[in-house]
Amino acid sequence: MSDSSRGLFRRWPGGQRTPPRSSRGEAITEPRINDRIRVPEVRLVGPEGEQVGVVSIGEALRLAQDSELDLVEVAPMARPPVVKLMDYGKFKYEAAQKAREARRNQALTVIKEMRLRLKIDPHDYETKKGHVERFLKGGDKVKITVMFRGREQSRPEMGYKLLQRLAGDVADLGVVESNPKQDGRNMVMVIAPHRNQVATDAARRSAKQEKQAAHDEPATAEQAPPA
Repeated sequence: MSDSSRGLFRRWPGGQRTPPRSSRGEAITEPRINDRIRVPEVRLVGPEGEQVGVVSIGEALRLAQDSELDLVEVAPMARPPVVKLMDYGKFKYEAAQKAREARRNQALTVIKEMRLRLKIDPHDYETKKGHVERFLKGGDKVKITVMFRGREQSRPEMGYKLLQRLAGDVADLGVVESNPKQDGRNMVMVIAPHRNQVATDAARRSAKQEKQAAHDEPATAEQAPPA
């Protein structure tokens, strides 16, 4: 292929003919496109998904040039590799938009932490339980840690009973996601909010944000001048 025809294909920012590298010097993973596809022949797929068949790489590049599209390698491990004609810039933009929308719609779950002593008094227990209930109502997971002191480490069943008691007291709001397990001098359990609770809280937060945004918008109606 001549240099003049190669120049018609897109280059990376800065005129590079190879993919840019990250700050660590590692190549950013990207499919090979246009004249970076260096194989004698390819299986070509048209822009609408139609099967063109096996053609030489030169013919595939010519068709891409004539169509003002990119030649993108979509299955490099196939024999021969499968390539497709597409607008690669548009494809990347739409993929980024979909990923951004998916992240926006995903309910954000935060893990809170609550620590308990094995010999916790009733008032302190009720206070801690109230915090756990508040976290679960907010759609957050809660990591409950029972801390053992001295000889208490020889009584892990007491820590297990305490965690089971707490899990039962908040069962209307959450479910045990990770059963109690010994972790050094501690015993840990994770409680997650019910799925419907997460969805409800996410919708409530979204409605609150929309209401706040509407409230913050400046008034557009013109005020009548004073008489």
